Amino acid sequence: MTIDGVFLKGKDLRGVSNLLYLYLAFSIVKGLVLWYQQFSASSMVRHIKEEIRGKIINRIVIASPVSLRSERTGEFVNLIWHGVDTLDNYFGKFVPSLFFSMFIPILILAFVFPVDWLTGLILLVTAPVIPVFMHLIGSAAEKLNRKQWTALSRMSAYFLDVLQGIETIKLFNRTKNEIDKIYEVTDKFRVKTMQVLKIAFLSSLVLEVAATISTAVIAVEIGIRLLNGGIPFVDALFLLILAPEFYLPFRQLGANYHAGMEGGVAFERIEEISNYPVNEGVSSPLRKGPYEYTPDTPVVIDNVSYRYAGRDEDALSSVSFTIEPQKVTALIGASGAGKSTIFNLLLRFVDPTDGMVRVGDRDILDIDPFEWRKNLSWLPQQPYLFQGTIYENIAMARNSAKYDDVVEAARMARIDKFISRLPGGYYSLLGENASRLSGGQAQRIALARAFLRDAPFVLVDEPTQNLDPVVEELLLEDMKKLFSGRTVLMIAHKLTAINIADIVILLDKGKLIDRGDRTSMIKKISTAMRN
Repeated sequence: MTIDGVFLKGKDLRGVSNLLYLYLAFSIVKGLVLWYQQFSASSMVRHIKEEIRGKIINRIVIASPVSLRSERTGEFVNLIWHGVDTLDNYFGKFVPSLFFSMFIPILILAFVFPVDWLTGLILLVTAPVIPVFMHLIGSAAEKLNRKQWTALSRMSAYFLDVLQGIETIKLFNRTKNEIDKIYEVTDKFRVKTMQVLKIAFLSSLVLEVAATISTAVIAVEIGIRLLNGGIPFVDALFLLILAPEFYLPFRQLGANYHAGMEGGVAFERIEEISNYPVNEGVSSPLRKGPYEYTPDTPVVIDNVSYRYAGRDEDALSSVSFTIEPQKVTALIGASGAGKSTIFNLLLRFVDPTDGMVRVGDRDILDIDPFEWRKNLSWLPQQPYLFQGTIYENIAMARNSAKYDDVVEAARMARIDKFISRLPGGYYSLLGENASRLSGGQAQRIALARAFLRDAPFVLVDEPTQNLDPVVEELLLEDMKKLFSGRTVLMIAHKLTAINIADIVILLDKGKLIDRGDRTSMIKKISTAMRN
């Protein structure tokens, strides 16, 4: 109306001042609305990102170790930082664009149809063209986006693995090989990224062309009718100004679609982690009250079956045997026989699919996991030592331990003399994962932990597997002291480890094949090997 009044009706500035003030007021309101939309979206996204990062970290902390055993630290780091950052575009740009692409066109149509039904009909017919094109192109881009995200996650995990093993790489002079591998991994990521960008640029071009052609159709239609006197100038100009605004939300949605798609892929991975089974012993301690295991109580695996999620076969199938009190029971069998699954059941990382694990006459499920684990000591094949002092790494086995208790545990594990010779003694710093200790020394630190914990039930996963025969023999002698008067279940691969067992149980493909005392089982194994 302002342009019509000035150019066609000859009004001066004073004659259209009210309209200009109204235009200025609407412009200010529009600017404030846009600013508030961006500000609120930014604040909301910042809050969402903080909350999601906290939930991911918390879920990783309380998740069952079985769920995390196939995960890689580098991928988690990439997800927590880069993956969550992609939600900035998803919630800050894509979601608002999706809302405006539905709300604004409908609002414009509500103003256009009363003025000119023909233009409104053209807008209504051409409006779905852009979303359809966006969907057709986006379906191809979504697959490429998933591949790109997978490549990025693997690259991040590989980089962290290389950094953690840099000392070993240098020691064996494999630097050039790793550089070539890094180049190969990054080049694959580059190719996948360029494929995604190619689709993104193509889709933007198609959407811009579609919006431009649709606007041009309306401009031609209005222009012809204006020349023939079929529509007033004010209405024609009003419709021409609104036409680009009608298609603008669709164009912005197309521009933000690919950024939002990357956030969507990351969000799916976040949701997957959020659904990891919870380690109940961490999340709900003391839920069923305290429990104290006594060394004269048998632990019975009663017709137990278990199947891991996503597997087609049972890891254990109707397995039954008794872990005799105050005796050493050895589990033997090939990889995949079910030995680790039995340990996971006893550690309460998983619960039986069928059957029951009984502690005496009590179902293990009726014992609070947190309280049950207080009765356990764990000697793994590769003990993890944390960045910190030797004292801290041993004392973590018992919160109430004093300095003299730690020293006594180290003495029983025959690591005391070595520690005393260090410049800092028990307060000497260890590198992450025992980088400054030999394999035998790390195992003796783990053995000192077990002595300090003084638990009545000991789980042992072949701690001498990677040691030389001399160190192995000495460590086994010290382990016998730990086993005395305790119930012990041990995964054994070597004959030297089997020789300290009282009872030997043979597993194969999740089934119990044989059971007997040490002497008879060694004879059977030797006969089978000769045949």
